[in-house]
Amino acid sequence: MTLIGTKMVEDGRTARDIFEAVIGNPERKKFGFGEKLAIVNVDVQQAYTRTDMFKTAYETNPNQIDYINQISSLARAKNMPVVWSRVAYKDDAADAGVWGTRTDTEDSLQNIKYDSDRHKLDPRCDVEAVDLEYTKRMPSAFFETPLASYLVWHAVDTVVVTGGSTSGCVRATAVDALSHGYRTIVPIETCADKHESYHFANLTDLQLKYADVEPVQAVVDWLEAR
Repeated sequence: MTLIGTKMVEDGRTARDIFEAVIGNPERKKFGFGEKLAIVNVDVQQAYTRTDMFKTAYETNPNQIDYINQISSLARAKNMPVVWSRVAYKDDAADAGVWGTRTDTEDSLQNIKYDSDRHKLDPRCDVEAVDLEYTKRMPSAFFETPLASYLVWHAVDTVVVTGGSTSGCVRATAVDALSHGYRTIVPIETCADKHESYHFANLTDLQLKYADVEPVQAVVDWLEAR
């Protein structure tokens, strides 16, 4: 659908079609990269990545974690920080706030416990001892976490956001990154969501307002050129 005035008009395009038209517009100005970036890998945990284990898991690009590992490794080699967030809650979900009151099923987000397999990072993730790893409770990797002060300490001016879901925690983190004053990059192939329509619709909105949505190769090229 296309918005004309206040009326939504069906135009037959898919979310992917609209996304490709938006990022293909050469006239749209970009934030660009600064001088030093951080890779922020959001919730690449088994609850969302292990389609062989959990029905809450999803996959958009089968090489997602390979791409995440690639740019994380390149960033480390250039002495740029790599961050991994996860989400989990107390057994009674009392630390989930009002968010924990909406659903209470066996596979709900609020039932990811600290000591559960759903909380563990996907074993395919190449996490190094120098990386920052922490558990969060809300969608954004910034909310009530050490991330903001960590990025200040490392004199970062650009945040590269990966992980899932594109429409949830990736989006929330990207919006907060911009709000904290960072140039924000979202590599397309490094993000995933429950359905292609959510994925591309939110990438479109991020590109229009909050971030540079780029092929992962753009991040690779920038890091290799440093």
